[in-house]
Amino acid sequence: MISISASLVGRIAGPIAFGLILLFVHPEGMTPEANGVLAATAWIAIWWVTEAIPIAATALLPIVLFPLTGAVDLQSTTVQYGHRYIFLYIGGFLIAIAIEKWGLHRRIALNIIRLIGTNITSIILGFMIATAGLSMWISNTATAVMMLPIGMAIVAQLRDNPKTQADENQVFGKALMLAIAYSASIGGMATLVGTPPNLVLAGVIQETYGIEISFFQWFKFGLPISLILLALCWVYLTQVAFRFRQKSFPGGREEIQQQLDALKGFSWEEQLLLGVFLLTACAWIFRDFVQKQLGLFLLVDDTIIAMIGGLCLFLLPSRRSLENGKREALLTWEDTTHLPWGIVLLFGGGMALAQGFQSTKLAEWIGSQMTLLESVSLVLLVLILIAAVNFLTEITSNLATTSMLMPVLTSMALSMNVHPFLLMVGATVAASCAFMLPVATPPNAVVFGSGCLRIPDMARTGFWMNVISILVVTLFVYAVLPIVWGIEIETFPDALRPAPDTSP
Repeated sequence: MISISASLVGRIAGPIAFGLILLFVHPEGMTPEANGVLAATAWIAIWWVTEAIPIAATALLPIVLFPLTGAVDLQSTTVQYGHRYIFLYIGGFLIAIAIEKWGLHRRIALNIIRLIGTNITSIILGFMIATAGLSMWISNTATAVMMLPIGMAIVAQLRDNPKTQADENQVFGKALMLAIAYSASIGGMATLVGTPPNLVLAGVIQETYGIEISFFQWFKFGLPISLILLALCWVYLTQVAFRFRQKSFPGGREEIQQQLDALKGFSWEEQLLLGVFLLTACAWIFRDFVQKQLGLFLLVDDTIIAMIGGLCLFLLPSRRSLENGKREALLTWEDTTHLPWGIVLLFGGGMALAQGFQSTKLAEWIGSQMTLLESVSLVLLVLILIAAVNFLTEITSNLATTSMLMPVLTSMALSMNVHPFLLMVGATVAASCAFMLPVATPPNAVVFGSGCLRIPDMARTGFWMNVISILVVTLFVYAVLPIVWGIEIETFPDALRPAPDTSP
């Protein structure tokens, strides 16, 4: 019997769906340009879901399909791949690469774990705080990769200790691996640069409404929800999902201290890096406050700050000498090969899709079709949206899902007369809360590779974590977001309404 892979089906189904929609699907009220974007989106969505080709390569399809269908011209499409929020991400990732290169992440994580304690539940809490703290500033994927070997060393220490009770190391290993994956995703919610969907949201809001979501504005909302989810996740993993018969960790403190001793002294490079990292973080957090207090409305935004921080790393010298005798900088151009250029292209594809939905009024048309939801209460609408996005991203890229949904939600909010931020922020945060499957998020895939977990372990534990996150995110978006951001959620603001179409 011939086995047909999903990717092969996707390769065929994508172009077929594109052609069928372009030729035969012409709903009333939809312009030919909007029809072209809809057809292209169907092709892109099918290839993203089935991974017919690498999803970053699929993100390049708008450059081909939009101009060919006459939906959006080539210049307007390609300019989205250089959006300023893409460079905000690049600047942040340059700092992350340098931190990993010189081992600063390891020192930070081990000290946090040692500080919190080394019994079973305390070790898990320490790993979660360290992972979430790093993930706020560094890609959640990179953070999970950084923390995995530290976690594996702790699991091995427990397994090899003769005082360990039977099978206790397996239970601890599962709990610790899931704690690393979950906290990497949860920590990324706290900041604008912590996870790609947050930047997609900020980019779409900037392009659609001309409103900047600053680093601090997101931080005011993202940090509390991240802290509460992290605390609930720890309680769930250590008190409900897993039970530990052995409360103390034999040799745990010694293992942590041994790993810290192996790092030796706090190096010159680590000190410089910590300085750049802290200055960049403080500039992101306090930029709005300083500008408003001093009246300095300069053309400095979060992207410029990220670029300054990243470029400084190419200037500051390390104590390591090159072959020609010159000092090596903290970051060299060769190090940038570790930059996730695929994510950068995904950003660009997402922004191109959003621009296509907006400029052709496809998003407006889709939003006008949402009449079935008009009778649903607002809190139930938010709950349904968040739950749908949460479980959808178990099988699709959270970045791809966010990119496709954002422009639709802008028009859906207009047609239902609710504030667009309510729906857009809810969907964005929900996209980072997929905890069930290895394919759901990169951190899940990273820890699945440890060998400590099976898919049933992840699915069973992750399902209830999904439910917890859906309820928490719904509560925060509906009740806390309006207070923190000072918005009226039950009406669509007049200032954000599109100008009436006066064309003949």
